[in-house]
Amino acid sequence: MATAPEEAENTIGLEEIHMERQEPSKGQKTYTVEEAVETIGFGRFHIVLFLIMGSTGVAEAMEIMLIAVVSPLIRCEWQLQDWQVALVTTMVFFGYMVFSIVLGLLADRYGRWKILLLSFLWAAYFSLLTSFAPSYIWFVFLRAMVGGGVSGHAQGLIIKTEFLPTKYRGYMLPLSQVFWLAGSMLIIGLASVVNPTIGWRWLIRIASIPGILLILVFKFIPESARYNISTGNVAAALATLQRIAKMNGAVMPEGVLREPAK
Repeated sequence: MATAPEEAENTIGLEEIHMERQEPSKGQKTYTVEEAVETIGFGRFHIVLFLIMGSTGVAEAMEIMLIAVVSPLIRCEWQLQDWQVALVTTMVFFGYMVFSIVLGLLADRYGRWKILLLSFLWAAYFSLLTSFAPSYIWFVFLRAMVGGGVSGHAQGLIIKTEFLPTKYRGYMLPLSQVFWLAGSMLIIGLASVVNPTIGWRWLIRIASIPGILLILVFKFIPESARYNISTGNVAAALATLQRIAKMNGAVMPEGVLREPAK
């Protein structure tokens, strides 16, 4: 049987939940996250978001294209056959395929931002370990783990999409592919200098630097307001939208933020 203090605590908890999910009164104006994003419009926040989240494409391209410029060297070092060289690329994308499903489900449960950060930490850690791989088997396994981590970089694109007003998505999202191309060109340019001088192991270490640097600036990017509102965390979603409006010099819609109709 519950004691009086326990009953009081349970009552307070139920009242707090009720207040958090309280429906607006009749006649009171309401708006959704989508409507707030459209009202706030495009501004300084979106430029910063585009540069940071777009740069995830640089890190992703460097890790993926790395195999193309390292494979000829590991072939000679470990006397590999053609199928063994091809297996490296296959395992990278196998890890990408498997972990993209897992990380996508985790992002829906725990948030886009957390999984994005986790994926960068994961990819950077295993990429650095790859540079110390003592054998071909270890190299294949570690690169598969890198592929798994890189698959989570897609959460950056999702966050960017969810904060962009509809009229800007049509050209801002394809434009972000410029970062992927820049990353591909960068790793090829680095390989032409690093491989003949200090070797492929140092190339892998240098290629990890952009991903590590991006981890340091993720704190400037908020969690998806759509994710927060979907989990009932209206206060966090509202705080994020108000922050964006302040950076853009815009005003918030009138009324109370609510969850969209299901």
